[in-house]
Amino acid sequence: MIIQDSIEALKARLDIVDVIGSYVELRKAGANYKAPCPFHGEKTASFVVSPAKQIYHCFGCGAGGDSIKFVMEHEKLNYPEAIEKLASSYNFSLAYSDSKNSKPRSNFMEKINDWYQYLLTKNHEALSYIKDRGIYESSIEKFGAGYAPDSNATISYITSQLLNMSEALEMGVVGYESGRTYARFIERITFPIHSVNGTIVGFGGRTITGHQAKYINSPETHFFNKSRLLYAYHHAKQSIHKTKQIVITEGYLDVIMLHQAGFTNAVATLGTALTPEHLPLLRKGEPEVVMAYDGDKAGRAAALKASKLLSASGFSGGVVIFGAGLDPADMVKNGAIEELSTMFREPQPFIEFVLDEILSLYNLLDPKAKEICMQEAIGYLKTLSPMLQDRYKTYLAQRLGINPSFVKLTNQTKTNQNKPTLDASRHRDMWELTLIKTVLEHPEFIDQILDVLDPSLLQFHSFEFTLALRGKFDEPSLMAISVDEKIAPLKDEASLKAELIAFLIKHYEREYKKVNFQTTVSFEEKAFYIRKFKGKISQLKRGELVPFKS
Repeated sequence: MIIQDSIEALKARLDIVDVIGSYVELRKAGANYKAPCPFHGEKTASFVVSPAKQIYHCFGCGAGGDSIKFVMEHEKLNYPEAIEKLASSYNFSLAYSDSKNSKPRSNFMEKINDWYQYLLTKNHEALSYIKDRGIYESSIEKFGAGYAPDSNATISYITSQLLNMSEALEMGVVGYESGRTYARFIERITFPIHSVNGTIVGFGGRTITGHQAKYINSPETHFFNKSRLLYAYHHAKQSIHKTKQIVITEGYLDVIMLHQAGFTNAVATLGTALTPEHLPLLRKGEPEVVMAYDGDKAGRAAALKASKLLSASGFSGGVVIFGAGLDPADMVKNGAIEELSTMFREPQPFIEFVLDEILSLYNLLDPKAKEICMQEAIGYLKTLSPMLQDRYKTYLAQRLGINPSFVKLTNQTKTNQNKPTLDASRHRDMWELTLIKTVLEHPEFIDQILDVLDPSLLQFHSFEFTLALRGKFDEPSLMAISVDEKIAPLKDEASLKAELIAFLIKHYEREYKKVNFQTTVSFEEKAFYIRKFKGKISQLKRGELVPFKS
């Protein structure tokens, strides 16, 4: 029998538009999506899917329900079979119980967190740090902050309380190496990380004794995937649905302080950039997304990457960049609540932010640098819908001080409308699709490709490429590529090598030109990268594949 907690956790991960969209072609219609009903013959679209309510309904035949009900009806499966099919599609591990000896879900992580919370009350240094940051007792309790002691103390506690050491390993609380068991969190303030339904699945830890890594997270486990979770989402989800806005920050303390100040729709990524795997969670309730990031180099780079992903995926919202070395937590502590409120109400739209960031990298007084800058910006605009391309073509031309006729976006290829998983508003790059199909049909080439090519180098299909590298061949987007007869895979290693060399030469030539004309890079950095890129280009032209990380 599938444990109910496991079913609820799966439901929280499902996005009805993704589920139904993998079976029928859905078209946006206001706040909802529409399609001809798959359950009865019709020519007009009376089948409506609501992302906000996570339900579907046909006004023609009356069919309706949630994601699970749709799969049951469409696939003719019973309830457990539909649950298992969806779990497989979403790479989700279901938990089962023996019907003869059913046991409740283990509360191991809750027990460890209770102990961490108790230790925090006894540690003056950790408590002082938290309170000095402006965090109230009520917030400490709400977010379950605690303190992890030295490794021996943690191991002793687990054994003395007769807790399962195998479970401690499985959940990432302890590690095992060279015959030694050790605690992963040592002398750190701890922040429990929850699944969408509120179950503790991992921890974040902030050092207070000078460990080299200021922050660490639990390792990836069957329960904890940091690329799919957002810190404090279980606290924020009701506010997100009510306000129709989600504020994404960079850190735990930012979230805690924002909630303390009344911004209860705030969450944070877990030590990683926003990824395509976060998108189903962000779509729930269809909120506006506000990225609230620090103004340092790392913060702006993360905001740029997230803005490209979100704008290309059709999200509305924008970016708030904090200057003068401040972050959201600092502003709350300083009492700048009204200023924060205004910033969140008036973020810079994603597309404007991306274009402005690209333009800031170049000396636009240099005609050659301006031309390279324009081409980079055009490459980004091609990831957007045709309507947005037309709208921001004029914006780009105005910022560059050129005639809009120079911004050429005409080389976009129409998609096959019979392939709903390849969004017609996206640019289809045949070289990238060819590489993906090669991986699908020749997985033995994967190691060779990964040695020289990072998925991030693909401009239009990096998400599908990553899915293919992970072996998720049953994903609808990959199945669409697999059956598309217009996409021909490379047949042998020689062809693959030649194509990779040609692609990488173009890539490093672009990078060489970009860094050569950028004005925000120091002379020493510029000289280093120019030597590096020129060296790689020379090797590639000699027919040598260059390791990407060299």
